[in-house]
Amino acid sequence: MASHVLVPVDDSERSADALEFALNEHPDARITAIHVIDPSDFYAATSVETGGMVDYEQLRQSHETRADGILKDAREQAAEHGIEIETDDVVGSVPGSIVDYAEEEGVDHVVIGSHGRTGASRILLGSVAETVARRSPVPVTIVR
Repeated sequence: MASHVLVPVDDSERSADALEFALNEHPDARITAIHVIDPSDFYAATSVETGGMVDYEQLRQSHETRADGILKDAREQAAEHGIEIETDDVVGSVPGSIVDYAEEEGVDHVVIGSHGRTGASRILLGSVAETVARRSPVPVTIVR
């Protein structure tokens, strides 16, 4: 039985499903919901069309505010089960940050949502869940 479960969360239904799964399957474990802020999103917000200077500090702050809301939603979802979870946010590449967090924080199981893409869309877009499953030092459950 897992003693520390990591659940990466974003604002998708799939990540809410993954957290729900972890809460139901590991009610006695320490559960940490993590949100990864990808710095490439800061740069994606800039383009030729913006035609002006971009305030990266404001963009960063906006992403952090969004992360706070996502983690608050995760805590509320857990509270509905009578479970208190830990939350954290990190900045970095999404799959790499999840794997690093699992290694550094003594996680012994990862539960992650997947959008279930197949074929060309999976090849072109990649799969965070698949990358985490391949690189993780601990077992990974993918919830679809």
